[in-house]
Amino acid sequence: MTSKENSLICPRRTPISQVPMGMTPNGYYFAPAVFELDNLDILTGEVFGPLLHVIRYKAKDLDKVMDAIVKTGYGLTLGVHSRIDATVQYIANRMPVGNIYINRNMIGAVVGVQPFGGEGLSGTGPKAGGPHYLPRLCVERAISINTTAVGGNARLVSLLEEDEWQAPTV
Repeated sequence: MTSKENSLICPRRTPISQVPMGMTPNGYYFAPAVFELDNLDILTGEVFGPLLHVIRYKAKDLDKVMDAIVKTGYGLTLGVHSRIDATVQYIANRMPVGNIYINRNMIGAVVGVQPFGGEGLSGTGPKAGGPHYLPRLCVERAISINTTAVGGNARLVSLLEEDEWQAPTV
């Protein structure tokens, strides 16, 4: 990873581990890498790529870590690894993110089954995919006018589609 790539991905940090790339075609590629952060303020935006940011904390500081995550304003996905169900539920209920992955990798939402989308600065509104996706893009509106209240022809309201309407003779 070049210093320019490193500064874009994780400013002021060097990866603690990185997979060697070997020969790659021309383009913009970088190997999966792990960065250990002292705090979340180091990241200045949402980061995409084969990266893992690790922050070590004491169990008593879990709320501080979650507050820092919420403060970023981003909420695409969150991965939680824990054997303690109460902790998992506590985190899942508190974090404003689109998808939470528990004890698994954080990729691989199944299109058409598991909708995908974020919240806050990571959101665009409706989640993409899933059986309820199309209705989320639709807006149903009804307009109802009482024509008799304003002196309209009440006979129009009672006509069936196959009836022919004729204007009243004056």
